[in-house]
Amino acid sequence: MLIESLSGVRGHDFDLNEEVVTSYAYAFAEFTDSDKILVGRDTRQNGQYLKTILIEALKNTGKTVVDLGICPTPTVQHAVEHHQAAGGIVITASHNPLPWNGLKFIGSDGIFLDAGEMLQLKNRRIEFGRTYQEYEKQKGTAHSYDSAVDDHIQSVLNIHYIDPSTIRKAGFKVVVDAVNGAAYRAVPDLLTKLGCDVIRINCHHDKPFPRNPEPLPENLTELNQTVLEHRAHIGLAIDPDGDRLAIVSDLGKPISEEYTLVLAEHLVLSKTERIEKKVVTNLSTTLAVDDIAKQFDAEVIRTPIGEINVAKKMREIDACIGGEGNGGVLLPEAHLGRDSLVASALALQFLAEQGKPLSELMNELPRYTMIKKKVPRGNLELNELIDDLKQLKQPEELDLQDGIKFIWEDRWVHMRSSNTEPVIRIYAEAPTKDAAEEAIAPFVKFFKNNS
Repeated sequence: MLIESLSGVRGHDFDLNEEVVTSYAYAFAEFTDSDKILVGRDTRQNGQYLKTILIEALKNTGKTVVDLGICPTPTVQHAVEHHQAAGGIVITASHNPLPWNGLKFIGSDGIFLDAGEMLQLKNRRIEFGRTYQEYEKQKGTAHSYDSAVDDHIQSVLNIHYIDPSTIRKAGFKVVVDAVNGAAYRAVPDLLTKLGCDVIRINCHHDKPFPRNPEPLPENLTELNQTVLEHRAHIGLAIDPDGDRLAIVSDLGKPISEEYTLVLAEHLVLSKTERIEKKVVTNLSTTLAVDDIAKQFDAEVIRTPIGEINVAKKMREIDACIGGEGNGGVLLPEAHLGRDSLVASALALQFLAEQGKPLSELMNELPRYTMIKKKVPRGNLELNELIDDLKQLKQPEELDLQDGIKFIWEDRWVHMRSSNTEPVIRIYAEAPTKDAAEEAIAPFVKFFKNNS
């Protein structure tokens, strides 16, 4: 299966073949204005093979290719800006397990291509796919650049919200689980420079993923146990391409990836001197973001699902911070991309300034319960069902930016068609589990009865 979407292209080993990679390289080279394209990859075993194909194809278009080696996706984004490149390509399938791999495309501004640009790229790729073997090859060049991760680390240390001396004084013991992914060195090295005692698990670039690589609570058993065994202050779990961060408390319990953004937001808003403070997140991120914003007289703007939608809105309105409830934090001062290095530093700064265990701080933050379900889509079209759904529950506010979101003062239900499966995703959040279940139940029942 080959999935071509807003997030780039993903496929199994046999789907993401030489023709697909080469034709995408040709299409992206044509899409870019200037000469230099950066390439990075995560640690999947076939990544080196795909990189060889990709670089050769880009050279065939006459481009200068800079090989960044194994590095996090946000490192490539940072490097595109730092080197003033025409764009970047990351060989990764993000949190997907093996045998998935993929390609992510970054524009000259350091952010991913948007939906319209990806559609153009896909269509041109299809045209090239028919003729890629007859492409009139040019003589581009390629060279390696080995300092992209170190450059990225230094840029995080320079963020004005971060005071390395404060973090060093706290003397944190931190367990890092990089799932043997692209951040295997980047996050531990950053923490070491911040004076932390770092315990590394699954921080190898030459070993397979030891578990399901998505940093969800159910996949973090080893990290939980290691935090308790070492009496660590915090545990950090990163996804394979290093853009998402999930956090485990000093009690060895995941705090939910929704709260990575909440901690970062709290710190940034507490230090922001702007009169107008704006936070951007997507429609399915926790209401705790809104509660923290209210404490600091900030406004929250919601976008459709997708990092590019958050990034573009942040740039448009000059937001202080943004992110998604999957552990993704975007800080404009660093770059407009989800970044586990930035998220890690902000979380530690918050912890150092508060001077309390994370487990205690979590009890002081607004808490909600989120429930996520999916039901078969069948032949249903969401936009034709609004009146029927309103008969189940009448919303106080209705948001139709991305699917259908019913909103009340302290709870919501969001329904949207999946981009990757023939299902409708239904998310609900409320102050308690019982309240969330009550909110979501009639909608789940409706779709099960009508699909």
